[in-house]
Amino acid sequence: MPRKSPRSRRRRTPEPGLPGKIRPRATPGGSRTHKRVSGAGAASAPRAGAGPAHAPRGARPRAGSAPPPQAKRPPATKPRAKARAAPRPALRAGAEPARLAALLGILERLYPDAATPLVHANALQLLVATILSAQCTDARVNLVTPVLFERFPDAAAFMAADRNELEELIRSTGFYRNKAKAIQNCCTDLVAKHGSEVPHTMEELTALPGVGRKTANVLLGSAFGIPGIVVDTHVQRLAQRLGLTQEQDPVRIEFALQPQVPPVKWSVFSLWIVFHGRRVCVARKPRCSICPLLPHCPRLGVESSQ
Repeated sequence: MPRKSPRSRRRRTPEPGLPGKIRPRATPGGSRTHKRVSGAGAASAPRAGAGPAHAPRGARPRAGSAPPPQAKRPPATKPRAKARAAPRPALRAGAEPARLAALLGILERLYPDAATPLVHANALQLLVATILSAQCTDARVNLVTPVLFERFPDAAAFMAADRNELEELIRSTGFYRNKAKAIQNCCTDLVAKHGSEVPHTMEELTALPGVGRKTANVLLGSAFGIPGIVVDTHVQRLAQRLGLTQEQDPVRIEFALQPQVPPVKWSVFSLWIVFHGRRVCVARKPRCSICPLLPHCPRLGVESSQ
């Protein structure tokens, strides 16, 4: 028979209290008047009105037990697709020559005296004015050039000009530092390679600093009478709306328009398109309701108009 420990053989003495009465032992978590539930099932006895017992978080389910029910998610709804505008009918290839002839005739009647709005007296002044017109209106350039040309009358004067003075004179045209640098570098090449004269060919013009195909075509058409299609933002926009080309690059647009327009009208055709783009076929909400070209225009890319 195992021996009892000395602690178990100790006789418990009653706690001090009222005489003749023994203070009942309190159970933790319960009232003193409640009886303690004894036995192995005391810890697992469910409370009255409580739901089913749940396993602790992370515990593995018992074998043979059904998995807990999961909440059903609402069925995913597909996003509603935006209604697409009905595609415009494609232009018939056989009607293109007649349509182009009608477009050119209307434009010629609308702008019979089309000429470059940049005021100039010679090719050098037109070259400088065209460089200044980048990201600037022609009206603003015409306000700046009279004083500028009086101060610097030729290419040698522009080449020897003080950079700060030149920048101040053209400041209001925007990007004046880049433009002053381009003007001086261009005039330096004119003095060194062309005897202070503006060349007459596309290859020689585009070799000058700050001169691209657009500026070269302006000079060839307006200063030397050599036809060339000038592609600016208006020509690019209207050529696509009129269905003449879907190219995005200005050089590709130029070469796409050349076989469609008679060569003798290349320069004036560019001016017609520029004037029409400024007055009627504007970038946002073109004025299609008053446009004489509407019967012959597919309005490609136009979403809203006035």
